[in-house]
Amino acid sequence: MTLLNSPMLPNILYLLFVLGLWTLALAIVSPGTGVLEVVAVFGLGAAAVGTAVVPMNAWALIPIVLGVASFVTSLVGRRSWLWLLLAAGAVSLGSAFLFRTEAGRPAVDPLLAVLTSALTVGFFWLAVGKAIAAQREKPRIEPLDVVGRVGEARTRIDPLGSVYVAGELWTARAEAAIAVGARVRVVERDGLVLTVETDSASAESGHAGGEVGK
Repeated sequence: MTLLNSPMLPNILYLLFVLGLWTLALAIVSPGTGVLEVVAVFGLGAAAVGTAVVPMNAWALIPIVLGVASFVTSLVGRRSWLWLLLAAGAVSLGSAFLFRTEAGRPAVDPLLAVLTSALTVGFFWLAVGKAIAAQREKPRIEPLDVVGRVGEARTRIDPLGSVYVAGELWTARAEAAIAVGARVRVVERDGLVLTVETDSASAESGHAGGEVGK
C-alpha cells in the first residue's frame, strides 16, 4: 500500500494544511528570516496538490475564507482578540471538513480534528495575539535613536535575521553573515528593518581578552 492509497493520507494533508495556515499567520504578524513563509508555502501547496487524490468539499472553503477575512480584520480593527477567535474557529471548521471520502463523509479523523482545532485556537490566541499586541505597542524609544546602538543577534543574519536592540526585537540585514548571539551595531534604519554590522568594540575586547588569557 502506497501513501497515495493510505487511509492516513487525508489526515496528513489536513495537518499540512493547518501547519501552512499557522505559519502563514505568524509570518504575517511577525516577519523575519523567511523560514515561516517557506513552511507555509510547503504546507498549503502540499494540501492543494493532495486534492487531486483526495476529494474535497468545496463548501468547506467558505468558512476558511471567512476565517482569513476575520484574521485580516484583527490586524487593522479593534477587539483583535475577538476577530482572532472567530478566525481560528472558522478555519478550524473549514479545514476539518475540507477533505471527504468517496461516500461524502469527512475523511479526517474526528479526534484529530478536535485536538488540532483546540491547538489552533490556542495558537491564534497566544502566539498570534501576542505578536499583534506587540506590533501595536508604542515604541519605547524614538525610531531614529536605534542608529548607533548596540544589540544582540537573536538569529543568524545571512543576510536577514532578527536582532534585539534597545528593548525591541527587529528584523535586520547585514552585508556579512553574523552568528547567533553576536554583538551588533545598528548602522542604518529603513522602516522596520535595521542594517547592522558586527560591533567592532565588542569583537576587539573579546580578542584582547583572549590574548591576555594566553
